[in-house]
Amino acid sequence: MARARAPFARRRTPSPDQRARVVFLGSGAFAVPILQALLDQASRASSIVELVAVVTAPDRPAGRGSGLRAVPVARLAREHGLALIQPARLRTPESIALVRDPGPDLGVLADYGQIVPRGLLDTVARGLLNLHPSLLPRHRGATPIPAAILAGDHETGVSLFRMDAGLDTGPILAQRSVPLMGTETAPDLEASLSNVAAELLIESLGPYLAGALPAVPQPGEGMTLSRPLGRTDGHLDMTRTAAELERQVRAYLGWPGSFLETQAGRLIVLAGSVGPAVPAPPGTLVANGPG
Repeated sequence: MARARAPFARRRTPSPDQRARVVFLGSGAFAVPILQALLDQASRASSIVELVAVVTAPDRPAGRGSGLRAVPVARLAREHGLALIQPARLRTPESIALVRDPGPDLGVLADYGQIVPRGLLDTVARGLLNLHPSLLPRHRGATPIPAAILAGDHETGVSLFRMDAGLDTGPILAQRSVPLMGTETAPDLEASLSNVAAELLIESLGPYLAGALPAVPQPGEGMTLSRPLGRTDGHLDMTRTAAELERQVRAYLGWPGSFLETQAGRLIVLAGSVGPAVPAPPGTLVANGPG
């Protein structure tokens, strides 16, 4: 974990005519365009925000003795010389003190990977804003992008909401929908939604800080929950329909991937399509053309 410093003991209430001090929490690739947009906004002379720190995951072993590898957000933060806080666990009093130390007025979170403790939510004057890649309350939780593809949704989007103690349950500040064509892979959809999220944040910061962006409670109906994915989730179950399996291949591309166990060994499936019926049991490998 990053070197401990003296905790910021009191919640700071900024005056209307000064920049809001922002701490950004994020780790994965989805968060990178959002952090970049916040950096660009903060660099303007007329900006209403000042980026004071980035909270992200610790550097991780890269494997086979090749040293530590930084997560995407950490790499971008270091390129710009930003103050970097990398707690292994955000819930500890020491980690909370590190995040409070720069005196943030506002937090912005995207693809961070840890639950934000109540002790931090309650001490940032203007709250923590979360950019979630779904149209909440649909697909709350850890894997909303694969979940939308798996479900065959006709649209998805990005929700900006103010965080509370629940899992993606806070009131909605803004949303933007994106149509789905039924051909998207998870990496491609993540990249496009991250740019949508960056635009939505910059458009919403001014109205939010001015108190002109109403927070609307999430509806009680339509809630679904996406769960973390493990390696075994990638197994293609041949009792499911071809359409479901094709969606899985697109949803799980990258992580956890999709695979079949065959007599010749494990077959990694990178792409698929629904074709005409074949007179053979599901899961049978058959010749397709001269290959």
